[in-house]
Amino acid sequence: MRIAKLLASAALTLGLTACSGVDIEPTAVDEFAAKNYRYYSWRTAPLPATTRSTDLVYQLDPAIREAVNAILADKGYTQDAGRAQFSVDYLYAPGVVQGAEPEQASNIARLPTATANRMVDQASVDNAIALGGLKETNNIRLQFNDIESQTVIWQVTLSKIVENANRADTDALQADLRRYLERAMRPLPAANGS
Repeated sequence: MRIAKLLASAALTLGLTACSGVDIEPTAVDEFAAKNYRYYSWRTAPLPATTRSTDLVYQLDPAIREAVNAILADKGYTQDAGRAQFSVDYLYAPGVVQGAEPEQASNIARLPTATANRMVDQASVDNAIALGGLKETNNIRLQFNDIESQTVIWQVTLSKIVENANRADTDALQADLRRYLERAMRPLPAANGS
């Protein structure tokens, strides 16, 4: 029984990892790669640590910084404000998107109609209900700026539909964020000289 629970848990974890539901949109990495950067700094200071704030950005800030620093270190970049060639910054913004209308389910329409000899597929009905209407999103834009020219040289936007707005599990939030940022920063090249 215990083995069955472990296998079920592992299968669920793999299934959730495979379809994370995060939309990741990076820009081209060519300009960043051509500069042969090695050193970076954060453009802004960390937000003050507070345990009383319920604002999500105060939970996200240390998690984003820790994950980005670790990923950049794995790629050979060094955080050094004195020698920084590029700066890292992010923008967090909650948003709202219009839910998707069903495209494959021809038997679901906004206008009432009748189709002869056609059974309604319950999965299509459920998807139309789940994906229809306004959906709250959390959006993070991570951007790298060339220090000399003060221009954006690479950026990536991560968007995720909020499944539970009352989620207070900061450990799970940090683990998810780390996994999403690893995927988002995968196109970045290793540091020059690494």
